[in-house]
Amino acid sequence: MHRLDLDHGHLTYTDTGEGELVLLLHGGGVDHRMWDDQVGVLAAAGHRVVVPDLRGHGEASTLDVPSRHCDDVAALVRQLDAGPAVLVGLSMGGGAATDTALEHPALVRALVVSGTATSVPTFTDPWVLGILQEWQRAIAERDAAAYVEASLAFCAGPTRTLDEVTGDTVQRCRQMLTDTLSRHASPDAVMPEPVRDAEARLGEITVPVLALCGGLDSPDHRDMGRRLAAGVRDGRYAEVPGTAHYPNLERPDLWDAAVQDFLTASLAATR
Repeated sequence: MHRLDLDHGHLTYTDTGEGELVLLLHGGGVDHRMWDDQVGVLAAAGHRVVVPDLRGHGEASTLDVPSRHCDDVAALVRQLDAGPAVLVGLSMGGGAATDTALEHPALVRALVVSGTATSVPTFTDPWVLGILQEWQRAIAERDAAAYVEASLAFCAGPTRTLDEVTGDTVQRCRQMLTDTLSRHASPDAVMPEPVRDAEARLGEITVPVLALCGGLDSPDHRDMGRRLAAGVRDGRYAEVPGTAHYPNLERPDLWDAAVQDFLTASLAATR
């Protein structure tokens, strides 16, 4: 793992391959390992693939001062001196990708965002609200196991049980979530700061955008993807069937094909 020191703390990241720069940004509570299936595929297709652990996750430092993930992503692209970059982000990482395109547009070439639109998500679905309520209870009672189990519900989505999730998605997410809590749960830890007006500013994003969501994800998550695709100047929305919040883990074949088709078209158009 490489390291990027920041004013407060540090990021870590892997760096694989050569070619057009692609950053893979993980979701909240998990880490760079969620993209293990994608790194080799993208590198073989001629991309330089960089996968960070954002602060508060994985081997990065704990986030203990008010900070924005989009500024950390921008610092990493500048450190690599290979931008502008394609940003591929899921959930929290997708919000960071969109925010980076708004706040640091010269550093972004295209976006793939899954399960969100910005770093200020909108939730109205009772199923999602129930999970968020259980998170708050688990945090108040310092019940790490309950927090992990509540988070794992997103692997299945609202219409399945965890037993119905294909492959090793649940096991991988459980391990990453458990590791995150063991490394970063602290009274001094803070949540990342969002770009609060991001959704109102989506029209400022001029680079190609693919909102690629799991077809079995919650209606809230898919609706945010649709709003993102509709709100930018060059956006499209697509779903990976039979998957929920982690489509790249459940069906990496379908995810990889959709992303590679988008990258081929979008990078050719921006050269």
